[in-house]
Amino acid sequence: MANLAITGILEKMTGKDKDYRYMATSDLLNELSKEGFKADSDLEVKLSNTVLQQLDDAAGDVSGLAVKCLAPLVKKVSEARVVEMTNQLCGKLLNGKDQHRDIASIALKTIISEVTTPSVAQRVIVSLSPQLIRGITGTGMSTEIKCECLDILCDVLHKFGNLMATDHEVLLGALLSQLSSNQASVRKRTISCIASLASSLSDDLLAKATVEVVRLLKSKGAKPEMTRTNIQMIGALSRSVGYRFGPHLGDTVPVLINYCTSASENDEELREYSLQALESFLLRCPRDISPYCDEILELTLEFLSYDPNFTDNMDEDNDDEGYEEEEDDESANEYTDDEDISWKVRRAAAKCLSALIVSRPEMLSKLYEEACPKMIDRFKEREENVKIDVFNTFIELLRQTGNVTNGQVDINKLSPRWLLKQEVPKVVKSINRQLREKSVKTKVGAFSVLKELVVVLPDCLAEHIGSLIPGIEKALSDKSSTSNLKIEALIFTRLVMASHSPSVFHPYIKALSTPILSAIGERYYKVTAEALRVCGELVRVIRPNIEGSGFDFKPYVHPIYNAIMTRLTNQDQDQEVKECAISCMGLVVSTFGDDLRSELPACLPVLVDRMGNEITRLTAVKAFAVIANSPLHIDLSCVLEHVIAELTAFLRKANRTLRQATLGTLNSLVVAYGDKIGPSAYEVIIVELSALISDSDLHMTALALELCCTLMADRRSSPNVGLTVRNKVLPQALTLLRSSLLQGQALLALQSFFAALVYSANTSFDVLLESLLSSAKPSPQSGGIAKQALHSIAQCVAVLCLAAGDQKCSSTVKMLTNILKDDSTTNSAKQHLALLCLGEIGRRKDLSSHEHIENIIIESFQSPFEEIKSASSYALGNIAVGNLSKYLPFILDQIDNQQKKQYLLLHSLKEVIVRQSVDKAEFQDSSVEKILKLLFNHCESEEEGVRNVVAECLGKIALIEPAKLVPALKVRTTSPAAFTRATVVIAVKYSMVERPEKIDEIIYPEISAFLMLIKDHDRHVRRAAVLALSTAAHNKPKLIKGLLPEILPLLYDQTNVKQELIRTVDLGPFKHIVDDGLELRKAAFECVDTLLDSCLDQLNPSSFIIPYLKSGLDDHYDVKMPCHLILSKLADKCPSAVLAVLDSLVDPLQKTIIFKPKQDAVKQEIDRNEDMIRSALRAIASLNRISGGDCSLKFKNLMNEISKSPTLWEKYCSIRNE
Repeated sequence: MANLAITGILEKMTGKDKDYRYMATSDLLNELSKEGFKADSDLEVKLSNTVLQQLDDAAGDVSGLAVKCLAPLVKKVSEARVVEMTNQLCGKLLNGKDQHRDIASIALKTIISEVTTPSVAQRVIVSLSPQLIRGITGTGMSTEIKCECLDILCDVLHKFGNLMATDHEVLLGALLSQLSSNQASVRKRTISCIASLASSLSDDLLAKATVEVVRLLKSKGAKPEMTRTNIQMIGALSRSVGYRFGPHLGDTVPVLINYCTSASENDEELREYSLQALESFLLRCPRDISPYCDEILELTLEFLSYDPNFTDNMDEDNDDEGYEEEEDDESANEYTDDEDISWKVRRAAAKCLSALIVSRPEMLSKLYEEACPKMIDRFKEREENVKIDVFNTFIELLRQTGNVTNGQVDINKLSPRWLLKQEVPKVVKSINRQLREKSVKTKVGAFSVLKELVVVLPDCLAEHIGSLIPGIEKALSDKSSTSNLKIEALIFTRLVMASHSPSVFHPYIKALSTPILSAIGERYYKVTAEALRVCGELVRVIRPNIEGSGFDFKPYVHPIYNAIMTRLTNQDQDQEVKECAISCMGLVVSTFGDDLRSELPACLPVLVDRMGNEITRLTAVKAFAVIANSPLHIDLSCVLEHVIAELTAFLRKANRTLRQATLGTLNSLVVAYGDKIGPSAYEVIIVELSALISDSDLHMTALALELCCTLMADRRSSPNVGLTVRNKVLPQALTLLRSSLLQGQALLALQSFFAALVYSANTSFDVLLESLLSSAKPSPQSGGIAKQALHSIAQCVAVLCLAAGDQKCSSTVKMLTNILKDDSTTNSAKQHLALLCLGEIGRRKDLSSHEHIENIIIESFQSPFEEIKSASSYALGNIAVGNLSKYLPFILDQIDNQQKKQYLLLHSLKEVIVRQSVDKAEFQDSSVEKILKLLFNHCESEEEGVRNVVAECLGKIALIEPAKLVPALKVRTTSPAAFTRATVVIAVKYSMVERPEKIDEIIYPEISAFLMLIKDHDRHVRRAAVLALSTAAHNKPKLIKGLLPEILPLLYDQTNVKQELIRTVDLGPFKHIVDDGLELRKAAFECVDTLLDSCLDQLNPSSFIIPYLKSGLDDHYDVKMPCHLILSKLADKCPSAVLAVLDSLVDPLQKTIIFKPKQDAVKQEIDRNEDMIRSALRAIASLNRISGGDCSLKFKNLMNEISKSPTLWEKYCSIRNE
């Protein structure tokens, strides 16, 4: 049926009437686009012939529709037809009439874009390539034909370049010959053609192309336009092949630099293209360009101010005051010349400098010395677009400074932050001049520079606020200001207020408050919202503390209140504005409540009303928390009951953030207004919050328990409150206690909860203790109890005993020791718990009044159960903490005499030392000597467990006695025993903790002796050095900054697979390969990952990515995981270095995501492989976020493959939305 309809349509398409033909062609397009359309071979021939014939239709709209018909047609007919149509169109293109050429070209491009299967593509290419080459190189072809052929070839190469490997050489020859064509249009298209071809060329052919272009560049006497073309060609090649262009930089960079400096006066384009090519090299070949960076820096700085037709005769530092009258005659002074394109050179130089900043974090200090003053000086650029580029380049410099020195406080005279601080006055002076310009775009740019400056150096503008105020005022109140400018000015004001001390602003509050308050009344919601945020900061600044700061804030209270109140009561406005108005009002009430007593009855009900509205309730809940925490004790009597009722109801809502905020607000309200709330409301709250206590959300649990403690601690609580807690909360708390997940804040809250229960007199200690101890019994439903849970129970028991007082405490200790004496091995769980409880109590309280308690504990070292042994060593150590002078000598004595119990006793010693190092206690000298002698004797132990404990003990003693230990450890770095060398390095690792310690300055000069053991011949020692380096990079990056240039190559070397560490173990029926170097490689990559966070400026990412990271991505499962993390971080922090080598990273990632485990793989292997794929997809998602990633054909294909596989695509999307 369909075929009959189509035959009818085809007849009409050849009719005489143009409108008939148009309608018929439109009908055909609809038929072809239908899903189920199929044609037999006769119809195919008819169809394709008719459509091709229609292309030559005299009526343009008919031939236009015919081209659209080709798209569905290509997918519905056989391969042979597609090839035949292609050949016919080629014939028209090369030999047909001029008027048909355009449409034939469009038709060919349509076919190429619609061909998707490789087999069709292959056949089309085979017949198409020779014809296109003929069209490009054949004699007598007109320029138009050449251009069309080049355009089509560019599309073909872009889409199917890698299918045409056999023709690459011929194509390259044909295209290179066209670079010297006399027609500019031909040369321009040839450049994009060669660039498309380059991404799929082999290295040899790429080298051939580059050599040819460089030869043309170097040839003397070439015409300037040819030189320009060749320079553009080099830039395009570099952009298309990325890091593969690296080996040719030695030939090209000097030539480009030479052209820049020696080009004739008016050849601006040549300079622009050269700088653009250099920019591409910097971003894409960071490793190979290293030797030229200094030269390029010089060059960009020279051309940043390149302006041969304009002499800057205005006095540089004209007096700032006289700017009013200056503005009128500025236009007369301004030089205009439409032919002057030197601005293009300046723009290219700014972009090239920006590439240098982004890709070379290690050059920051040099950039500050040489480039920073020059950039600040160029803020006066007269071409606006270039000025914005200069601003952006300066912002990149600031961002890079922030990236590199993240979290470091730099006192060092050469550190980037210090150097930036020195430049601040100049920056402010120069920016102030820009804020007085007429152009809005310039002002927006100037504010973005200031914004970035405050983010990187938070307190740098204290002395300059006064000079910036007029600029802010003008931006906010000028008639010509756009909302974009106002938003930028407001964001800057907010940031600067938040990061400087309030007193800095006090002289200018009057000038600032007027424009800010009027901005609150703006019509555009984004301006209003931003103005309200600034207003919040303004409130803090006006009255930083309640005692008073010598600044009279009273005149500002009512204007601020009124401005916000108008917004708060207004219903029809954007959600963002509503939220900002609510939080701002919360701040105003909590800060100025004492001056707004008469206004509160009007304003508080509005806030309560906002709590009833779903979209604003969260913000309103938080606002009440701010008000409740105010030291002014605001009078909430008019709304308190209503607020408590609303909040209690919110504890049932599904929204987690809302429940969290509600618990916090209730806690604040109970603390501040407990006497006005009353016990009946308390009981309702307790019932609601008991439902929130579970190990599925520990943060919420901690908040709920804290609120519960607050309610119980309130002396006015009635007995009913205690009863409700016992009935509702206690069962939940005991269930939670058995959870293996319990830790951190929730565990601390649970301990306070039990203490509070004992304090509230109506709960008996013995009942509580009994319920705690019995919760450790294995229950029939849930089986045994987790080890972690026993520790939690023990801690709660200890807190409970201490809260109950000495008498109860000692009776409990007696009971526990009796459990231990009762020598029935059947009751191992009971003994285990008793030991842990004794340890926890002993740590908090001196137990020496109980005779022989240490001997009773040491008896348990004989137990057949491992967990009881470790519990008793834990208990012994913790009891010793409670009374060092008595128990420490006992432990040391035992270590000397009891060979068999050494490992356990060392653990006890570790407990003692670790607790002391945290509490900053001192040991007696004699015991330190003893401990050291003992520990150093055990450095060489064969057992890794013993060595680790010894290392941790040494590291923690080093925190207490650094002067003794650092030399003692250093001596042993040259010990002949490898285990000793490894142990002392691990000890140093344990001594590097996050907080500042007195060991820091002692170990600073010595650190290299330990870390340089990364060169050791023993793998255990090397791994120890890598782990220590990793800890140092994480906790004390300053210690290692100076060592990195020397140590990084050695660290990178540890990431290589070392064949000599791989051995085969013969297990009889099969052989098993063991890789002893795996742990070392994993540690080395994890170390690089840490260094990326803390010492980015010292790393040269490009020399690490290839070959080290690339080989890691292909390594064992354990190594791939950290490599994926590193890749994601690099994509984020050094996108240019990653882009440069993107192609070569695709293969290992692709292998990982398509890997299938064997048929007989166990569940664990399948799960690991799933994790592996997700981890690789996470890295791919980070790569996909880099702008410019689409220039890598391989990466594009990888993304296509992922999107075609439903399982992968689903995983990818869920990861992307995380």
